[in-house]
Amino acid sequence: MQSVCQRVGACSSCLKRQLNGFMGFIKWQRRLVPGCVRTIYSETGKWEKTYGLETRKRVENWWLPRIKDQFCRISETDTSRPKFYVLSMFPYPSGKLHMGHVRVYTISDAIARFQKMRGMQVINPMGWDAFGLPAENAAVEHGLHPARWTQSNIQHMREQLDALGLSFTWEREVTTCLPEYYKWTQYLFLKLFEAGIVYQKEALVNWDPVDQTVLANEQVDDNGCSWRSGAKVEQKYLQQWFIKTTAYAKAMFDALSNLPEWYGIKEMQANWIGDCVGCFLDFLLKVDGKVTGEKLAAYTCTPEAIYGASHLYILPTHRLLHGNSSLKEVFQREFIPGKDSLTSVTAVNLLTRQEIPVVISAKPNFENYLDTKIGIPSTSAEDAAVAKNLGISFTEVIETLPNGLEKVTNSAEITGMTRQEALKAITQQAKKKRIGGDLTSDKLRDWLISRQRYWGTPIPIIHCQTCGTVPVPYEDLPVVLPSVTTFTGKGASPLETAPEWVNCSCPRCKAAARREVDTMDTFVDSAWYYLRYTDPHNTERPFSSELADYWMPVDLYIGGKEHAVMHLFYARFLSHFCHDLKMTKHREPFHKLLVQGLIKNQTFRLATTGRCLKREEVDLTGAEPVHLKTGEKLQVAWEKMSKSKHNGIDPEEFVKEYGIDTLRLYILFAAPPEQDILWDAKTDAMPGVQRWQTRLWTLVTKLIEARASGTTPDPELLKKKEKAEARKIWEQKNLVISEVTEYFTKDHLFNAAISRLMSLTNILQQASRPLILHSTEFEDALASLCIMVAPMAPHIASEMWKGLAHMPNKLCTHHHWDVDVLHQSWPKVDPEYLQPSDVVEMSVLINNKACGKVFVPQQAARNFEEVRELVLQSELGAKHLQGRTIQKAFLSPRTALINFLVQE
Repeated sequence: MQSVCQRVGACSSCLKRQLNGFMGFIKWQRRLVPGCVRTIYSETGKWEKTYGLETRKRVENWWLPRIKDQFCRISETDTSRPKFYVLSMFPYPSGKLHMGHVRVYTISDAIARFQKMRGMQVINPMGWDAFGLPAENAAVEHGLHPARWTQSNIQHMREQLDALGLSFTWEREVTTCLPEYYKWTQYLFLKLFEAGIVYQKEALVNWDPVDQTVLANEQVDDNGCSWRSGAKVEQKYLQQWFIKTTAYAKAMFDALSNLPEWYGIKEMQANWIGDCVGCFLDFLLKVDGKVTGEKLAAYTCTPEAIYGASHLYILPTHRLLHGNSSLKEVFQREFIPGKDSLTSVTAVNLLTRQEIPVVISAKPNFENYLDTKIGIPSTSAEDAAVAKNLGISFTEVIETLPNGLEKVTNSAEITGMTRQEALKAITQQAKKKRIGGDLTSDKLRDWLISRQRYWGTPIPIIHCQTCGTVPVPYEDLPVVLPSVTTFTGKGASPLETAPEWVNCSCPRCKAAARREVDTMDTFVDSAWYYLRYTDPHNTERPFSSELADYWMPVDLYIGGKEHAVMHLFYARFLSHFCHDLKMTKHREPFHKLLVQGLIKNQTFRLATTGRCLKREEVDLTGAEPVHLKTGEKLQVAWEKMSKSKHNGIDPEEFVKEYGIDTLRLYILFAAPPEQDILWDAKTDAMPGVQRWQTRLWTLVTKLIEARASGTTPDPELLKKKEKAEARKIWEQKNLVISEVTEYFTKDHLFNAAISRLMSLTNILQQASRPLILHSTEFEDALASLCIMVAPMAPHIASEMWKGLAHMPNKLCTHHHWDVDVLHQSWPKVDPEYLQPSDVVEMSVLINNKACGKVFVPQQAARNFEEVRELVLQSELGAKHLQGRTIQKAFLSPRTALINFLVQE
């Protein structure tokens, strides 16, 4: 591990030698000195008294490379130390940061710096969700190869992130489009394939006619349009790859109860999965007694009654009627629209070996997303009616005993079991034989991962006419994307245009074969990246189990609410799967979620065309905005910042005008993380954080000047009133440390944390000159304030700390003045402050207005009735409350406050 001296680039003895012989206020001369001990005012020979535009620029230019390097130089993982893994969702490298990026990464940066100051071993990794269709579109439109376009964007966005002073652990960077990453995505695919959780079937898919790709159901909006291109989605049958996420539905649903920190999102996940009461079971289809080779999975919500199945029920829209099935002609011939149609096709239950007829339903749809279900008359009156109407015989398999207990009958080896026992037996048998049996809901569907495009992870499968579907051997991974040079955006996958890549030999029989030309949905890449961050350079396996077990679960996962269902579900699924393979000891990947709101700005639309106007096209001088050219009234709304809506704010331009720290503080102060920020509405937040920085700088200036005045500080010279004032500062410092620490660790209410730091700033501003000069409490409170500001505004805090560190006649000895502020320990509440006093000073409010304070015994301070009576009996109570009707009273023990609501 590097020493502090190594980290900052010079030792404290060097600093002492440079400062030796200086008297009073140290006058730094113009000279070359080691980089880390020079300060901004070393260039001018004095501390800058005001924090103006020029000073701010110099401060940020100086500290930007230094604070980045200080954080990012991490040693080898020490698994004996406490850890904190903060993770912000990695971005798609579109080429330009927007304010939404700035918000999520500012939050993760502040938390990472805070946790590091608390002594944690912190990782705050960053990478790139680098596969995806936009790169392919760029290839079509601009002739840029997707790899080149993506790499160029990554380089630009990384520079933008660095320019914001963000403390990412760049040595752990991952890029999903690089073979060293997607080799292990393919490895996990093969593990899923081995486990029988990956399969291929013909499916009616959502086809985007513009992007020429398949969309998952979740990627189609409520209007039936693509979430990316906006095109009207068509339906098309294709042979597709699926991951059987339904196999983990019950386990993932049950595990939600172990995630108390998933506020609000847990319910969304539970609703997505649904009630896992039934399962799918596999059937083999026959025509005229001949096996066809077609398999069908059908759902039942009562698997325990499977021996009472009378028929298999499919919808008129089922793939067997419209796809490329050998049974298509039979089904279409025997289907009578509007009626339940009994067909000549039968289905053999691969578990019970029972053979039952297939019926095409008269209904246009079943419950939720089912298109195939098992008819069991014993547990469904509707199924019984269908069977009777079609003359299908069935057996009753549920018997109700006189005591009300239901048992299974006429069901082979499960006869005599209770329904619950039979359910367990049937599902276990089916799972053991890999013919279904996983408890799931009737609304959750398996994950369609096939994409007919080039820029994605190649699916490591080879198709052989003799051997069928053959997985690529592990030793042949990665299956690297070929170099395709022509992209038209039309027709089949571009991989089809690389015959030297597509045509290969079968790993088993060595005969001529073809590679799979579909690539994986990018959600597969992002479903496990949090594990790769724990061991990003491992060339032997996806990650070391030992390192994953140490770093996982992610302590805090930060991202947008739009990913609260799909991405989190897929990430949880892969984590559960890796746990079952004994690759990780933790089943759930994320301990706590922080879902941040959007940043919105006003849009101005023409009512006639719906076109959004640029700001320079809008006349804002009148009572209502109008079109500058025509005078037409405009539709004004708050919407997510977007280039197409002309309501975006360029972070780079903002930083040039206001500075990095101002942007960071504004983002954190404007609203709690979960809420949306309305950019122009919070007009008080921007000047508020600007003024606050100036006040902080002024406080440091006052202390430096006082200590350099020639008068030696002596706390004994303080008068009684000044000592009482110092005591108040000490109390406020401890209160603020306690509250800000809680905001950082529990609620992540950075706006409230900044507000409390502002209040401490105000208290210090009111301090008298003797107090500033002689008080240890003032110096300590200002130093603690500087440290607490540092995670949120690291540049100004670093410079202020350097000024304090060079100040003569310091009184506080417990701070490490020889190292920078970001290497300080987070302030702790003084033990004396934590000791309960005999009495508590209770603030009394009447109708939300403060009217005084009353001392109450410590043991009574948390008891509402006792506090109420003590206040009413006090002199203050007699004066302000006697004879008045008290409608309600509220006690806040934590803040020592009681509020009486009285009738006016």
